[in-house]
Amino acid sequence: MKKMLDLVVTENNQLNQNYCLIKLTTTDNDPLPDMLPGQFVEVKVDGSPSTYLRRPISVNFVDKTKNELWLLVQAIGDGTKKMCEYKQGDYINLLLPLGNTFTLPDNNNNTQELLLIGGGVGTAPMLYLGACLREKGFKPKFLLGARSKNDLLQLDDFAKYGEVFCTTEDGSYGEKGYVTDHSVLKSTRFSSIYTCGPKPMMMAVARYANDNKINCEVSLENMMACGFGVCLCCVEKTHEGNVCVCTEGPVFNIEKLTWIN
Repeated sequence: MKKMLDLVVTENNQLNQNYCLIKLTTTDNDPLPDMLPGQFVEVKVDGSPSTYLRRPISVNFVDKTKNELWLLVQAIGDGTKKMCEYKQGDYINLLLPLGNTFTLPDNNNNTQELLLIGGGVGTAPMLYLGACLREKGFKPKFLLGARSKNDLLQLDDFAKYGEVFCTTEDGSYGEKGYVTDHSVLKSTRFSSIYTCGPKPMMMAVARYANDNKINCEVSLENMMACGFGVCLCCVEKTHEGNVCVCTEGPVFNIEKLTWIN
């Protein structure tokens, strides 16, 4: 059930010059609403004169022991830059949780090879997805892509839940190139791939999955300004017609999208 809540900042860690990790909890010690991997929140950004609409941010992680929600934020516009300035003790109004979730495999078959691919800030939902898969008995693999070593985030957190592989465009860490060039795709036969990141990257992953008959789900990053399907900013074309990503997604099986055919 969607809720509008004021949450309080417990930490705001500047990961590098472009990214911050905000940790939030409830103000009254009540448990956070149940959230699923792939869902997102809409953040009301106060104190930014050019930010009239809420900002959609993926659920990065839910720490149930500390009752904390983690949000990985890339400071690219006035709204997200303002968010990266939040201090411990600040209050933030959020609408949550929104959207659908990744499809988790049947845990009666936890020998499946699962690959979670993230690029840029699209790595954010992969962490919570990996944690949920590990909780169900799976051992997922992560493939994270970035421009350079400095842009790879939360590697220690990912390593808690599965084996981590990396690519960088400049070769400063991991294998040089794009995620679809990584050798793990040649050495392992995966049963399912989950991905989030820049659209060209996701489309390349979708083509790879389609060519190799691998089940694949993508989390789209269309601009979702309202979260209710009213503003029509996030429309995506599917085989069933145009849909609002904020209400019908953000997670889609590639078979529903028109990327391949």
